[in-house]
Amino acid sequence: MKTKKTSVIFLLIFSFCISSPSQQGGPLRLVILHTNDLHSRLNGFSPESEYSPLKVNDDNTLGGFSRIAALINEEKQKHGDTVIVLDAGDFLMGTFFPILEASTGFQLPLMKKMGYDIVTLGNHEFDYGPDKLSTIIGKSIEKGPIPSLVATNICFSKKASADDSLKVWVDKMVLNPYQIIEKNGLKLGIIGLLGYNAIHDAPYARPLTFDNPVKTAKKYARLLKEKEKVDLVICLSHSGVCKDKNGNWSGEDVTLAQKVPEIDVVISGHTHTLLEKAIMVNGTPVVQTGSYGTGLGRLEIDVSRGKIIRSDYRVIKVNDAIPGDPEIHQMITAQEQQVTDRILQPLGLTYSSVITETSFPLVCHEDTLLANSNLGPLISDALYAYVNGHNKAGTDITMFPAGMIRDNINPGTTGKQSVADIFRVVSLGSGNDDIPGYPLARIHVTGKELKGIMEILYMAPSSSRDNYIYFGGLRATYDPERGLLKKITSIETGDDEKGYTPVDWSKQNNKLYSITANTYLLEFVGIIKKLSKGLVKVTLKNEKGEPIQSIREAVIDADTNMNGIQEIKDWKALIWYLQQQQDSNGNGIPEIPEYYRTGSPRLQRDCLN
Repeated sequence: MKTKKTSVIFLLIFSFCISSPSQQGGPLRLVILHTNDLHSRLNGFSPESEYSPLKVNDDNTLGGFSRIAALINEEKQKHGDTVIVLDAGDFLMGTFFPILEASTGFQLPLMKKMGYDIVTLGNHEFDYGPDKLSTIIGKSIEKGPIPSLVATNICFSKKASADDSLKVWVDKMVLNPYQIIEKNGLKLGIIGLLGYNAIHDAPYARPLTFDNPVKTAKKYARLLKEKEKVDLVICLSHSGVCKDKNGNWSGEDVTLAQKVPEIDVVISGHTHTLLEKAIMVNGTPVVQTGSYGTGLGRLEIDVSRGKIIRSDYRVIKVNDAIPGDPEIHQMITAQEQQVTDRILQPLGLTYSSVITETSFPLVCHEDTLLANSNLGPLISDALYAYVNGHNKAGTDITMFPAGMIRDNINPGTTGKQSVADIFRVVSLGSGNDDIPGYPLARIHVTGKELKGIMEILYMAPSSSRDNYIYFGGLRATYDPERGLLKKITSIETGDDEKGYTPVDWSKQNNKLYSITANTYLLEFVGIIKKLSKGLVKVTLKNEKGEPIQSIREAVIDADTNMNGIQEIKDWKALIWYLQQQQDSNGNGIPEIPEYYRTGSPRLQRDCLN
């Protein structure tokens, strides 16, 4: 009897010893390193022309993948299997590098080599459409191991076939609704969500749709906790946080943490918000690092019995105090040469060509008064000058939205701006050629329709600051005290050199006015009737006054002597415009004119009303 009793006691003790430390109640540590909205900023900035990651304390640039890699390696050297590295989406788009992804599959294997374990998809991963994203994933896998991909609320079409190639990666378990990974004895369940605003910002994801992020999160968090028996659920949520009118933290990811208590940690993205401290929502930390790799989030937690009993959060600044990883830097430098050879050399440029210099910053900050931006007018003027200088028909008006300005122009220590620096400012989109960027298109409207468009554009920033529009070839006034769709008091077309002519918006005036913008923005103009609930009607027309069925019909051909349409891109127009400016100091580099030192809003309050 004594021997049998002793054996039972021994088995109980042995069973207790081999159970997970988390189940025993002993605290286990986890270090979560994370980024969001990297937007392919492989190199530090701004300006990128001064970036020198293998030397420290000699420039003021921020970010850079070689610096991030060095920080990740340092943490892994110190803490080993305690460390997990995550990204909350929008890792692609924003520089020259993504343009070659479908053929080189460079960035995802690079991120794996840097130490990333799991990433989710943001809205910009779909900028080229689901088929192109599928190609990028396939080419990346050919090049080597990639981080695990999670996309939990993605929903494939049962009717359309345009997303079939992406679904293949779901079937092959490359793109998964969740991922389970063990770190330091902890079983972690990782999910990835695209939030409502991000879904709205992913029009080229169609025919893909996305399920309700909160309901999806609750479903999978419960599955992971109850069926998979994970210790923690970590959500990579490309949804975002913001402050409400009272200065309190709110937004989709705060709501997510409130409504889905089964989630233990929310790694947030999309809103480019820098959280110096974690937002604690009923014990759930919500964290975000800003954008562009300027910070590496570090959340250290102690876990006992599936509960976080201690957390410590900070964002490590990625700056010139960090010596970069030489191997990662060498790989990126080699990819720069690919960009030069395959994209820029035919245009007479190289990746590092210096285009212009400036003694002052040109900025567009959505959290300040957008009308005061000096960068917006520079871009719209560049489009106006380029189209009127390169196309016989020219244009009366150009438009460019604040939401498509992706970077500022900072003088740095030398003022010099490279091709890469200027491209980042207007880097979004693609057309029907191999050159990046949305193509410019030209539509025609009557004076009455132009007035209606201006009324809608006046109201548009109230729903999103991204909708603020900068104009070239136009100036207008408004009276905020007037009634609905009666705010605009005058519109004139022209420029400072040739003068301005008032627009007659009476029904009797059949004169057509040409508007040039990229195809993405003109799609917005085309749905003004829907946006205004039918109060404003606009029929987009060609130069003959004939209705057009698609914006693609209106794409401008820069050279009619060549086969096909030679598309004009925003960034090419901006580079050309900057190259036309004066070189007053004689160093062979044109300068951004003093005229742009301050903003010059083309839509101003009517002082007479």
